[in-house]
Amino acid sequence: MSKIRSWFQKEVKETVLLLRCIPATVVTLFVVSVICMNLLANKTLLQLDFIALDGGILISWLSFMCMDIITKHFGPKASNKISVLASAINLMTCLIFFVASAIPSNAADYSAFNGIFGGTWFILLGSTVAFLSSAILNNMINFTISKAFRKNPNGKLAYAMSAYVSTFIGQFFDNFIFSVIVFVGFAPIFWDGFHWTVLQCAMCALTGAVAELIMEIVFSPIGYRITKKWRENSVGKEYLENIGKER
Repeated sequence: MSKIRSWFQKEVKETVLLLRCIPATVVTLFVVSVICMNLLANKTLLQLDFIALDGGILISWLSFMCMDIITKHFGPKASNKISVLASAINLMTCLIFFVASAIPSNAADYSAFNGIFGGTWFILLGSTVAFLSSAILNNMINFTISKAFRKNPNGKLAYAMSAYVSTFIGQFFDNFIFSVIVFVGFAPIFWDGFHWTVLQCAMCALTGAVAELIMEIVFSPIGYRITKKWRENSVGKEYLENIGKER
């Protein structure tokens, strides 16, 4: 029991140090994108025989770009911690939304508001499980590929390859896990038979991964410049010296 307590206290101390060192703008964008993904996932944008897309595809690329930036500079463990923090804030936000939607009001008809912000528990479950699983996978792949460029791990090519490959794989599993949980597992039960097939889920995951990879390619120069500027300005020096990037 004492070992668990010591481990927990050490992790809390490291996390507090990380949050003090990491720039707030990236964390804020990351958290906001995770919350928006959860809301946008309530709407199906496209459903054909072999493909289906939900609204989360419009913002999920930002989450993965933020993770790539954090992983590149602070390491995968730090990025995993920020991902858990974003998920926790998202769950708290959803709880507040639910409470607000449940409070009755005679001022006007708020059925549309309640329907959107009240949320659906299995969408929240699916998005949380999918996001955390894909985040850990994305961060580890990104870090591993970057380290493979031994001569210049901080160069443009190393950043681009690690970001592109990790984003594509991470996004695929994020989209696929979410789609299977929500649209194959729960939707037929709670949405009057509405569902996606496993093939549609796979094609949604693949199409979404390709679309988000394109977005990553477009915006990766910004991510690279951010990490370069962080190195030049010794951002997070206290964390990197005390904890270490590879942990």
